[in-house]
Amino acid sequence: MHDHFRRFAAYNAWANARLYDAATALKDTERKKEVKAYFRSLHGTLNHLLVADRIWLYRLTGEGEAPARLDTILYENFGELRAAREAEDQRLIAYVAGLDPASFNTVIQYGNTRGEAKELPLGVILAHLFNHQTHHRGQASHILRQLGVTEPPSLDLLYFALPAA
Repeated sequence: MHDHFRRFAAYNAWANARLYDAATALKDTERKKEVKAYFRSLHGTLNHLLVADRIWLYRLTGEGEAPARLDTILYENFGELRAAREAEDQRLIAYVAGLDPASFNTVIQYGNTRGEAKELPLGVILAHLFNHQTHHRGQASHILRQLGVTEPPSLDLLYFALPAA
């Protein structure tokens, strides 16, 4: 499990970097354009991904910030948002790398964003965290296409795992 989650943490950073690279082709007004996405825009979706990771890492480590709302816009400026995303990806990589392999079955107690007490094994939480990222990156990729990026980058895990050509 440890190798599996280390791979997912590295893949997560790789996929986020590719997504942000593609988003740089757009003007700020395009990234913030309402496209009827769950988090309104590409910018809103990217902020949500950062918000969710910060909430989960706060729950797991007790460090950092945990925004109260899932639709919080942490950064209006795209460059600042990207820098924060890169820092959070490195924080997640370091967290996973520092885990004891036996800890994946440890039950973690936390409160959700509605204040309800919950508990799940760490391995399930990490699986959710990485799955959640993939889910919303898929939405972001679709938004990129709506905004005129004709060929959004492939974010498939297979392309990350294949040796460089």
